Amino acid sequence: MNSLSSDTLMNRSSSAAPVGPVANHIDFASVDVELQPAPIRPAWILEGNPVARNKFLFVTEDRQLRTLVWDCTAGRFNWFYDEDETVYIMQGSVTIRRGDGTVVTLQPGDLAFFHQGSSAEWTVDRYVRKLAYLRAVPSRDVNFAWRVSRALRRRFGRAPRESAMFGG
Repeated sequence: MNSLSSDTLMNRSSSAAPVGPVANHIDFASVDVELQPAPIRPAWILEGNPVARNKFLFVTEDRQLRTLVWDCTAGRFNWFYDEDETVYIMQGSVTIRRGDGTVVTLQPGDLAFFHQGSSAEWTVDRYVRKLAYLRAVPSRDVNFAWRVSRALRRRFGRAPRESAMFGG
């Protein structure tokens, strides 16, 4: 396995001739990147003066999936999720209070999944840095159309290949 420096990883991609309708395209990035200001909405801030920054690493063509690095200094604030978000804590810690009052502290190596439509109160004592995966949740109509399309492709022998990673 080759080890790549952050300089080597940034903006490096590999692509080959298209296989069917999808090209074989792989992107690489480092999480050690310079972040840009990403202010928290003032109405969401409950205490302190948290300063948030982020950097998008990957964005799919349809913008349905995005990967970013985000960090924040001390403060307490609400966060409202308008899409699914999976977070992996890389540095620091954050205490999350769910709507039911349950409190969980996330530290480096911890994962959390926030469903679209949920909200949480974040308390950052000093600093937190996370890797986040954002997924736009399609409407019911789009989901229905996708299921019908998939069923028709299966029925007529044109089903997409299943992922080899998951036993397909």
